Parts: sequence; C-alpha cells; structure tokens
Amino acid sequence: MKTNTIFLSPDEMPRQWYNILADIKMNPPLGPDGKPVTPEMLAPVFPMNLIEQEVSTERWITIPDEVMNIYSIWRPSPLIRAVNFEKALGTPAKIYYKNESVSPAGSHKPNTAVPQAYYNKVFGIKKLTTETGAGQWGSALSFACSQIGLECKIYMVRISFDQKPYRKAQMQAWGGKCVASPSNETNAGRAILAKDPNTPGSLGIAISEAVEAAVSDTTGQTRYALGSVLNHVMLHQTVIGLEAKKQLEKTGDYPDIVIGCAGGGSNFAGIAFPFVSDKMHGKKVEIYPVEPIACPTLTRGPFVYDHGDTARYTPLLAMHSLGHAFVPPPVHAGGLRYHGMSPIVSQLVTENLLTPKAVSQIDAFKAGVLFARTEGMIPAPESNHAIAQVVIEANRAKETGEKKVILFNLSGHGLLDLGSYEKYFANELDNYAISDEDLAKSEAVFKDFPKPQLLKSI
Repeated sequence: MKTNTIFLSPDEMPRQWYNILADIKMNPPLGPDGKPVTPEMLAPVFPMNLIEQEVSTERWITIPDEVMNIYSIWRPSPLIRAVNFEKALGTPAKIYYKNESVSPAGSHKPNTAVPQAYYNKVFGIKKLTTETGAGQWGSALSFACSQIGLECKIYMVRISFDQKPYRKAQMQAWGGKCVASPSNETNAGRAILAKDPNTPGSLGIAISEAVEAAVSDTTGQTRYALGSVLNHVMLHQTVIGLEAKKQLEKTGDYPDIVIGCAGGGSNFAGIAFPFVSDKMHGKKVEIYPVEPIACPTLTRGPFVYDHGDTARYTPLLAMHSLGHAFVPPPVHAGGLRYHGMSPIVSQLVTENLLTPKAVSQIDAFKAGVLFARTEGMIPAPESNHAIAQVVIEANRAKETGEKKVILFNLSGHGLLDLGSYEKYFANELDNYAISDEDLAKSEAVFKDFPKPQLLKSI
C-alpha cells in the first residue's frame, strides 16, 4: 500500500531545540526608563530558568527527559504529502504539510506549554496564569499543567469565549479555570469594561489580566506563561521544523517555499526557523508568514518599540505593531488577532529573510474547505490562512509550470471551530479590513517611544 505520510521513529525525534538567537542580532526589551530590561526585572513574571532561556544565545538547548516523555504522547508528528489537494488545484507543485493537530490539545501549542509547565514546576511554582485567543493555548497549558501537576488560570478573549464554548470545556477537562476577558477580576479588566462594557476583548487585554493576576500573588507561587511572541516560546516550537527537515530528507525533497500562519509567531517560527538558518547559510528558500488582512501586523504595521499588552505591564518590545490599544475585528481566527508580532519574527522581516503575506477571512475559509474535501482534515481557522497562501503559490506554479516544493504547517484542527465553518457556509462571514485612518489612530500610542535600531545579522 502506497502512503503519502512520512513518519519518524521515536529515536529520530529531536533531542535539542534550535535557538536562532545564536545567529541573529536583536534590539533588547526596554523598561519604563528606556533602559534594557535585566533578567531580574522579569523574575516576578517568569521563573529564572525560563528567563535564562529567553536571553540565551546558545545555539542548541537540550530538551529535558521529562519533557521528552510527554512529547512522546504525540511526537514526532507526521509530515504528509497533500496529493489530492495538488490534484484539485491542478498544480505541478508538491505540497507537504506538518500535521500539528495530532497533539492532545489539537494544535502546536503543547510544544511550548509542556516545557513551560516543567520549568515552572522545577522552580517551585504552584500555579500558572495565561491568556488565550481562540483557546488553543489555554487548552494546551491546561493539558500541560495536568501532566506536570500545576494549577492553571486562563483569561480568554471574550469574542472567542462566546464563539468557541467547547474550548472552555476542554480546558476544564484538564483542570484549567477559564474566564472571559476583560473580566472584573483584575484592575486592567475593570478599567477596560468601564470604558466599553461591550468590548469583544483582545489578546493585549487578556495578557494584561494574566500578568496582573500573576504578579499580584503575594505568596510568590504564581507565574505567567505566554503562548507566543517571546524568545523561549519560539525556541520550544522548533521541534516542528527540525522534524520536518528530517522527514523531507527521506523524500529527497527540499522546500522552495515554507509557509505558516502568523499571529504572535509561534507556529510559524516552529516550522520556519530551522529553514531560516539554512537561508542564512546560503540555501535558496522563500519563507512566508501569513496573517489576516483584518489584523495586518507584519504587512501594514511599522517596526517599533511597543508594549505587548494593552495595560502596558510588559516591557517595550522591538516588533511590528498596530499599537497596544488596537482591538482587531472579531475574525474567527482568534489566534491571529494580536496587535504585535514576535520580536524575532519582526527582526527577520526587517532583514528580508521573511516575506509577510495577508489574506482575507473568506479566502482563508474557501481554501480550508477545499483542503478538507480533498485531504480529509478540517483545519483550524488560523491554519486556513496558511492554506490560502499555499493555494496562491500552487496556482502560480501552475501558471509558470515550475515544479515547486511547498511546505506548510497545519497548526491545528478545526473540530472545535465548526461554528465558524457554519457561518462560512451560510455566507455570514465578513472580510474585515482596517482603514489607513484607523491604523494611524491605533499606532499613535507608540509615537513617543524609543525607536529600535535596524540591525543586520548577515
């Protein structure tokens, strides 16, 4: 029997994460005084062992055995040649996808949730707080905490809390406590509700609440966990791309194009960073982070210093941003509704090592439905954005006759997002877009902040 699935044995699973900070230069995070943040200043928010990873420039960091044991529940994840999708598109391109939906939480997020829970437990922490957009990260951290033995509190963006009720049930099944954000439980949440009781919420607001809840614990037994954006999160996700490289070696193919959806940057970094390393060392490969036109952080947002949250609890980060007060339209890809972007991803864009793309919500679902009807997998709304760009590239190969090899990350399944598909089939989805005037208003919040340097790594 012929199979289009490429597996790795457990013995072939990566034993180290790839740290791209060994190969690039970065602007440091800044405190309120405009000076670089020290590791000690982050200690109330993160355990010191994760802070050490955050600032490390060591190229390879060993994955702890306990983390490897939990990874082995679903890793290595399969790489699949999307032959039926290729046929439907009539393209000469080969299309491969890394299937990260096979994790217990149904997405890539446990790749970092498990090590974050592990390092907090080793440090003596008892409880983690976090935010979640679509619910994938909240579910993943709840799963990880149940495996490691920690309490978990999740602030879920209100629009997603309402749109995706089964995500809350998933978190509860693993012992997590989920509340809609903004909430009345924090000063940040109460302030937002006072201004707009009907706000749909945002990841920036939810981050503010989760950080406040962590640092206000006077016992010192609570810390905050972040599902995207920061360096240590990007680091943990590189198991995706490292596995994909080994799997493609078995086929004899190497990608001409690597694609991932991009919100805060974690699943994109996971599939892309090992190939960015190749590109920095002379390999010819195009790498595309894909975002919604409704939240065009990379494609229309400037590279600036800005806060990672609405209440300005976080340090200033050098990143592409739409402004920390930006509240994106309620698109169903909740994981892509973040005002900023990973500083590392942003830095790589400024160096032209990545080429950002943006697609509409309706085009994303159209591509996702075609993928589901050919490959059988119903993708998450976030993953649909990557698939929509794959369609564009496959059609371009069809026009030119080029036999491109396209690799993309299927970051999660959409089985808990079927309400969004229902609205697509009923023609009830909007193609939200942001006007230049609205963007200018949102971006005014960082006009007086320091300006990052345009650094060059290569």
